[in-house]
Amino acid sequence: MAQVRSKNTTPEIAVRKAAHALGLRFRLHRKGLPGTPDLTFASRRVAVFVHGCFWHRHDCDRATSPASNVEYWAAKFDRNVRRDARNAADLRKAGWRCVRIWECETKDAKKLAVILRRKVVSMPKVP
Repeated sequence: MAQVRSKNTTPEIAVRKAAHALGLRFRLHRKGLPGTPDLTFASRRVAVFVHGCFWHRHDCDRATSPASNVEYWAAKFDRNVRRDARNAADLRKAGWRCVRIWECETKDAKKLAVILRRKVVSMPKVP
């Protein structure tokens, strides 16, 4: 698992490119926020997490479970999901909107642009 990157992943870079193409400007991996969001749009107070379907248990084909050491993996996945929910709740308490983009949603650039327009661009700017 040491080879699994947490920053600058292929799906994250796809989201960055799509956001930049839409004219959005953002900060990366803001440490002062719960969960260290992958992208933050401060003017809209939107925090974006780009989640891998396998690690964060999305309801798609990529979220398979290993056949060996089942108890370990079940506990690990459960901890990941609980941590994600806790981080999202903490962000909401701090006045941020939390957006989750799944790895499988980053495969098609046009669909990703639609998702970003709907989840980020449509959010009003905070005065």
